Amino acid sequence: MKIVLLCLAGFIAAFVDSIAGGGGLISVPAYYMAGLPSHIVLGTNKFSATCGSLTSSIKYLRSGHGNKNLLKYAIPFTLVGACIGVTVALQINEQTLSSIILVMVLIIGVYSLFSKSLGMKENLKKVTKLRILLLILLALCLGFYDGFFGPGTGSFLMFGLIQLFGFEFTRASANARVMNFVSNITSLFLFAINMKINFSYGIPVAIFSILGARLGTSFALKKGAKIIKPIFVTMSLLLSLKLLIVDVLHLI
Repeated sequence: MKIVLLCLAGFIAAFVDSIAGGGGLISVPAYYMAGLPSHIVLGTNKFSATCGSLTSSIKYLRSGHGNKNLLKYAIPFTLVGACIGVTVALQINEQTLSSIILVMVLIIGVYSLFSKSLGMKENLKKVTKLRILLLILLALCLGFYDGFFGPGTGSFLMFGLIQLFGFEFTRASANARVMNFVSNITSLFLFAINMKINFSYGIPVAIFSILGARLGTSFALKKGAKIIKPIFVTMSLLLSLKLLIVDVLHLI
């Protein structure tokens, strides 16, 4: 029964994550409810999430929504950032970081909610050296962040790409998924060599994550920004609520 429930959670998480990010809000609590230790939860979740993000990345790239000219700059620095992030994970005050992320994600969610035009239509901006440098900085920082913490990475990537290059949500989601996959697989490798993955749970959940990602990506490509934006806003606000509850519980 545990595996059945985990597979269901993995399917839903991958479906949501392939559209607008935030799938970890569903999958991580499910792994905790299965009774796994914290580091095993993070490692096993990275395993299933990586399988889902690989599936959605391939599908988005085949659809032509990925921007390979920009990704060639972003991918190496996302990888470097993730390596550094996992390496220094135990040296970071996670509670302080959680409070900072709470404010940032809440601002993104509220701003997106009230900005009717944000990401709804493509308003491509000229690719300048400055924007490339900002993209590299975005990739490095969010790769680092995803390496040791993770929640909201997809939301930050999508928001950053929309602001930097004027993408609409479908194209932003496509490029964010590819960058997120790079940080996921980098983190996964480091979790794997430290033996922090429960494959008896991870493999069946990964199979359902692949199915969820395929369905979610097809849904996003078909419906476009009109369906991605409300899911993006919802997941951003839910993540803020989760982090707020965690902060309150720590204070209590």
